[in-house]
Amino acid sequence: MICTLAPRRPTPIMQLMSLIDSHCHLARLQNKEELDAVLARAESAGVHQMITIGTSLEDWPVCLRLAEQHPGRIYWTVGIHPCDVDADWDDQLKAISTYFATDPLPVALGEIGLDYFHLPKFPDEAAEVKSRQAKAFQAQLGLAYQFDCPVVVHSRNAFQDCVAMIDESGVDWKKIVFHCFTEGPEMMRILNERGGRGSFTGILTYKNKSADPLRGAFAAQPLDRLMLETDSPFLPPEPHRGQPNEPAFVRLVAERAAELAGISLETLEAQTTANTRAFFGLNER
Repeated sequence: MICTLAPRRPTPIMQLMSLIDSHCHLARLQNKEELDAVLARAESAGVHQMITIGTSLEDWPVCLRLAEQHPGRIYWTVGIHPCDVDADWDDQLKAISTYFATDPLPVALGEIGLDYFHLPKFPDEAAEVKSRQAKAFQAQLGLAYQFDCPVVVHSRNAFQDCVAMIDESGVDWKKIVFHCFTEGPEMMRILNERGGRGSFTGILTYKNKSADPLRGAFAAQPLDRLMLETDSPFLPPEPHRGQPNEPAFVRLVAERAAELAGISLETLEAQTTANTRAFFGLNER
């Protein structure tokens, strides 16, 4: 008779925690040792999957390589971030389609959108940048319509314009997420009425009054559309403000979200994980 060791029982944290960081920027990590440490801390925190977001031609190959090296754990997207829409953006646009023939495929087109916060101070230059961003956003929405894929939207000080352009694009609003949602409840209702959604970052944990409208928006979105993210290395949650953010910290966002929603952490985890997997089609991969 062959003796075999009984499988090791999962630790309590592994039983309790099962989260996805729906938006992070792993391509910004400088070396493999740093990535390995970040992934290990995420695993210890029960964050077993994450979506690394492409922002320009420079990081798309890195995102793809990470997804290749960590199948089922790291997924990726491709898109031109509005702050990366340079004079040659149309050349980058042509390259996006080629990435929808790779293995593994990107799970979404993004992050794309409009950013009116980081505009030049001179009006003529600002108008030129806004025009370029709008053209790039429109063209990428056209690709999203063509590929029938989810869209990760970056909107900063440009909510109404983003909504209008998505309306005009014909893209199914059920495939739209406004990442790092920072607007108030009225804007959230606009998204929900159309079938879209917002995802929430560590800003939910901030104690300052300026985060109150965001918490109102959180309350206005149905639980079955809720997704959580870190946007790491940006926007670390309490108590890590002032430090680099990382996927492990989505657990802190989840804890605050469960508190705000008045539900158990386990229920919050199960719902947000299911929502994220369904939105990005991870159940089919």
